[in-house]
Amino acid sequence: QVQVVESGGGLVQAGGSLRLSCAASGRTGSRYSMGWFRQAPGKEREFVAGISWSGANTDYADSVKGRFTISRDNAKNTVYLQMNSLKYEDTAVYYCAACTYYTGNYARSKYDYWGQGTEVTVSS
Repeated sequence: QVQVVESGGGLVQAGGSLRLSCAASGRTGSRYSMGWFRQAPGKEREFVAGISWSGANTDYADSVKGRFTISRDNAKNTVYLQMNSLKYEDTAVYYCAACTYYTGNYARSKYDYWGQGTEVTVSS
């Protein structure tokens, strides 16, 4: 079992930056890839970014490519999401989760051990 806790959300103006953190605890010895997702009000949850355990492989949703960067520090059991050039449409609750079955595509892989999320609000 793995527990994850997201943090770092807040209110930011359009064009600004935030860095989200996802701290994992529990069975962190398992080498999970990790993913960030988001859910905007009235919309379904969507994939944002994924990263392999080593950090060597990453993938992003088209909507955030070039603006967001996912990274991890395994010594700290923490995954980060650096978000730059934020847009109003980035407003959402952001979640991280452990990838328990990788299909070759982070967006279509199986994720478990979801956190409670951290809210990001971008004002226009």
